Amino acid sequence: MVGMRRLGNDRLAAPLTGCNVCCKSSWNQLQDLCRLAKLSCPALGISKRNLYDFEVEYLCDYKKIREQEYYLVKWRGYPDSESTWEPRQNLKCVRILKQFHKDLERELLRRHHRSKTPRHLDPSLANYLVQKAKQRRALRRWEQELNAKRSHLGRITVENEVDLDGPPRAFVYINEYRVGEGITLNQVAVGCECQDCLWAPTGGCCPGASLHKFAYNDQGQVRLRAGLPIYECNSRCRCGYDCPNRVVQKGIRYDLCIFRTDDGRGWGVRTLEKIRKNSFVMEYVGEIITSEEAERRGQIYDRQGATYLFDLDYVEDVYTVDAAYYGNISHFVNHSCDPNLQVYNVFIDNLDERLPRIAFFATRTIRAGEELTFDYNMQVDPVDMESTRMDSNFGLAGLPGSPKKRVRIECKCGTESCRKYLF
Repeated sequence: MVGMRRLGNDRLAAPLTGCNVCCKSSWNQLQDLCRLAKLSCPALGISKRNLYDFEVEYLCDYKKIREQEYYLVKWRGYPDSESTWEPRQNLKCVRILKQFHKDLERELLRRHHRSKTPRHLDPSLANYLVQKAKQRRALRRWEQELNAKRSHLGRITVENEVDLDGPPRAFVYINEYRVGEGITLNQVAVGCECQDCLWAPTGGCCPGASLHKFAYNDQGQVRLRAGLPIYECNSRCRCGYDCPNRVVQKGIRYDLCIFRTDDGRGWGVRTLEKIRKNSFVMEYVGEIITSEEAERRGQIYDRQGATYLFDLDYVEDVYTVDAAYYGNISHFVNHSCDPNLQVYNVFIDNLDERLPRIAFFATRTIRAGEELTFDYNMQVDPVDMESTRMDSNFGLAGLPGSPKKRVRIECKCGTESCRKYLF
């Protein structure tokens, strides 16, 4: 291993003549291999001084003999068969110890046992704690992957204090639309020449060029009612990044948490920061497909009991966004009959009215810790005669339709205004 050098994502490359070969093992895994083989490796930072340093991966079991507490320790880089019982005073992993007892107390309460820690754990309880530790580790890795892929300012955290479900098996985080086969996004050809797009717009700025109103106030809050489109400045515009007409394109700016709901609604999203009324929160991102392909996929999703198909029917029902496999954090936002998010059509670098970007704005002030929701079957007052036309998927034309639906699904939002069924 001597002479290997670090690449991106904690990978290594051996300096072979004429080429570099990426190693499939991470930096930490290679360090563990050195310790297992009792080999020093300066390139990996393994020396005789730290060769026998061990790191706790997680705790597997607990027992109390007389007044001495012992923990069964799974050591990072070593198989389960090498786990050892260690007295508490030997363990310096304060965070892991606290989490172990927190998980233990929560599970004892769930099983209606006394909250006091027993002197010995029964096998089923110990097994649960191991599975919980493995799940927590998997969710932490997933959280790191999500944050490595995001291009927006807002961080993503992940937590599940409800069950043992881990990260979704088939989900790829993306930051913008993924264009499906046979679909083209045409880039805008012209931009505005404004010195100040908000206070001194030239020709009405980009919204005016499309015969629409300026969408935002000086705080970046939307001031158009639902149903009216938003036209932002684009890559051809003279204005810069700080232009007040560049809001959605700057991406998610709030720290958000993907969490497991405790009422059977699967994953949800909560905000970790206060969000002001009418502020942009996130886009609905996924793969753009034709409506014909959406019908085909919808039949499959119906059998799976889930759907993430969202019609782009601002002027006609031609394209659909499928966020089942490719998507961003909006993939996990739940429905509510009394939502705190409203959907708007947004046009930036592509002005094809059949392909708007879908943006969520706060309908009211949202407190830190509150779940984010939108109405899968939204209904609003039409903004003109054309928008009174009903499309084939329940949503009013002139607005993005709700995700495609075919079966009657019971609503679990729990609000006073609940309609009892999603669709």
